[in-house]
Amino acid sequence: MSDHDEIAALLYRYARAVDSKDWQLYRSVFTDDAHIDYSSAGAAAGSRDEVADWLAAGFGAIPWTMHYITNIEADIDGDTAAVRAMFYNPMQLPGMAEQSCCGGYYHHDLVRTPDGWRSRSLREDNVWFVNPPAATVG
Repeated sequence: MSDHDEIAALLYRYARAVDSKDWQLYRSVFTDDAHIDYSSAGAAAGSRDEVADWLAAGFGAIPWTMHYITNIEADIDGDTAAVRAMFYNPMQLPGMAEQSCCGGYYHHDLVRTPDGWRSRSLREDNVWFVNPPAATVG
């Protein structure tokens, strides 16, 4: 498998982890000391474990999400890679009759580990949101 294929597989595993609410799998996408920033969507920013715990506490109320990750660009330099990928995320938010969706970019700083590529930094750049939760309006 090429580095690009392995990186794409890592991003797809990320999407599966979030959509299936598998927070152990989610943690496996990142290094132990990773920093994750979802603040552009009005969500958490912090260490891998802080964000995973925040997601675990709040995502249970969301009936479903479906992340699509596309247009993966990876600038690979030895054992590091800067990755930019587009995302599209339709979802059903609690208490809302209409479907919500958002899209934007994921920016990952990856490092090759003995277990394969892992993200040591993720920053979400949420570009648009249709029918956002009340917390992100404003």
